[in-house]
Order: sequence, then structure tokens, then C-alpha cells
Amino acid sequence: MTYPAVARDSVRALSSSRIRDVANAAMGRADVLPFWFGESEQSTPDFVRKAAEASLQRGETFYSQNLGQPALRQAIADYLTALHGRPFDMERVGVTGSGLQALMLAAQLVLEPGDRVVAVTPIWPNLVEIPRILGATVERVPLGITGGRWQLDADRLIAALTPDTRLLILNSPGNPTGWVIDRETQKAVFEHCRRHGIWVLADDVYERLVYEAGQKSAPSFLTLAEPEDRVISANSFSKAWSMTGWRVGWLTVPPSLSADLTKLVEFNTSCVPQFVQAGALAAITGGETYVKQQAGELTAARDRLFGALRALPGVELPEATGAMYAFFRITGFDDCMMLARALISETGLGLAPGSAFGPEGEGWLRWCYAASPAKLNEGIERLSRFVAKRIAA
Repeated sequence: MTYPAVARDSVRALSSSRIRDVANAAMGRADVLPFWFGESEQSTPDFVRKAAEASLQRGETFYSQNLGQPALRQAIADYLTALHGRPFDMERVGVTGSGLQALMLAAQLVLEPGDRVVAVTPIWPNLVEIPRILGATVERVPLGITGGRWQLDADRLIAALTPDTRLLILNSPGNPTGWVIDRETQKAVFEHCRRHGIWVLADDVYERLVYEAGQKSAPSFLTLAEPEDRVISANSFSKAWSMTGWRVGWLTVPPSLSADLTKLVEFNTSCVPQFVQAGALAAITGGETYVKQQAGELTAARDRLFGALRALPGVELPEATGAMYAFFRITGFDDCMMLARALISETGLGLAPGSAFGPEGEGWLRWCYAASPAKLNEGIERLSRFVAKRIAA
């Protein structure tokens, strides 16, 4: 008897990334302007690259501590202390091989097969597929649009967070919408989860990319929770420091999880390379000026793109005050995969289909505006021609 060589059912049931489905068909084409991935077109700052180069020159190519070098863990704890205005101990910090691995490790820490997970959506698909890989089920609570802004119905979310819920996943500022949770809602959700013993996994990757005047970062669950509360924060160097290809992030966990997190890191990747950690240390200790500069540039890019899109006929673009995306739709185009492919074939404009972020995103498109003014202007011009042509037809 020959047995079929197939993966287990829960893996085979996973959906492929629709962002990749669109991008892979056009990557490398010189005539396509790509705005489909969530990353800055700027290379990592020079001072970060030089720190990694110096580490390599010193021959630092050996295994490191599972949770990261003490100097980097302490620097992250100091950064969190300064950012959030309350003390954080390095024992709560674990360095991970990307923000994505941080999310996977967090899920591995708390989820069992059959557990119930609630997620605020639309959301980056990896966040809801990770629990499914581990055999959990996911209920989606969608954002709505009120007064031209993305809004979370707190009552609806809290109703979904039944006592048998194991984990809430919440990404704010959100990918793809740019929605940012307000403090009052965050506090109500946290208090409900604490009362029922529900874990909170906060994807804080975009927390520094906020555009309200005087705002240093998005509201954080870490500032509401005591160290031993059931709150885990996943973060990354990818966005605020333009280090997507470095694959380095961190987790902030209750102290009681530290030993178990150490074991999970060992059995997943063992450790993050020393020279990558050297770059991360340079970023977290010397990159505040860069973070603020990038936030200013993204604010200008956001204002330019949002204004141009809203000037086009049939475009709906709710207000968003965080992340690096415009999430919009055009009247008359209900199939966003078809629309994304048409934009590539007819105008050379590469956007991500909204359905990649769940059924709530059907009919929508995501445009990453972490790009130069010239590239944004050309993209706007291409979309304008496309819309004008379709209206004329």
C-alpha cells in the first residue's frame, strides 16, 4: 500500500496569501509600480547596517542566548520604559526572529487545539492563520465605518469575548485599515478580558506610526496591565526602523512565561544571529531621530495620497490615523482580485487586494504609502487614468 505524501489537514486547509498571489505574477516587471507589500522603500539606516557589519568583522557568528543578548533585552526594556512611562524589566523581554515569529511564539505559549480565539478584522492574514495552524478556531469581529472613520463596536467585541474564549488578537494601528483603538475602548476591553481570564495578544508593530498631533505612540495594553496580567505584546524592528529583511522582533510577556518562552525559542530557532542583534541594538538605542523623521515623512505621504484618492470619482476612503496604508474601494468594483489584476495589466499599478485580509475586505484595495513623493505621484496618475477610462466606458 502506498500512502499519500500530504501535509496534515489543518495545514492543507490554509489559504495562500492573496497579496503574494497578485505580487508574484508581476514582481520584477520594470513597468509595474509596486505598492502591495507593507514596507518602506528606504533601505535600513546606515548606522544600523554599520553596527551589523562591525559585528561580523568581529567574528560574532556564533550562537546567542535564546531570548537574546542581555544588552539588547535591556535596551528594549529601557525603550519601553521611556515610551510608555512605566518600568519594564528585561526579564519580560524576548528577542525573536521577526515580529511574525513573535506572534507564532505567543500563540504557542497559550493556545491548545480546540481553543477559541477572537480577532478584530480585517486583519493581516497571518494573525488568524497562526491559531488555525495550532488547531484553534477563530471568530472575527469586523470594524465598521461611522462618520467616515474606521470604528470598533466595543459592545459587539465584548459580547464575542465569552468566558470560554482563550485569546483576543488585536492589531492597532491596524493593517490594512490604519485604525487606531481609542483609550476608552481599550480599557473596557482589557478589563473584560482580565475579569474572564482571556489572554490579550497585541500586535504592536505599527505603534510608532501614528499621525494625531502630539501622539508618540498608539494606546498600549502594556500601560494598562500589571506585569502578571494575561497580556502579551508582539513587536518588530521592521516598520519603524525600516528593517523588514532583518527578521528581528521581540515579545513582552508576563515574567511567569519567560522560562517557557526560552524553551519555545530553543525548539523553534534557537536564537537570533548575533550580528542581527547588533543592528537591532543600534536601532533601539540610537534610532529615535530616525523613527520621528520617518513618521513625519509618512504623515506627508498619507496626506498626499488620501487627498488624491478622495478627489477621484467613486472612491471611498475612511479616515485612518496610523500604520502606512490607504484602504479604499471604488464604486462598481466588487471583485478586488479581479480589480488588482486589472490595475496591473492595464496601468502597471500594483496594489494588494482587500480580500487578502478576510471577507470583510472584499471589494477593497490596500495601498502602502511608504514611498517617495515621485513614486506616489506616478501611482496616483495611473489610478486616475484607470478610473477615468472605466467611467468613460
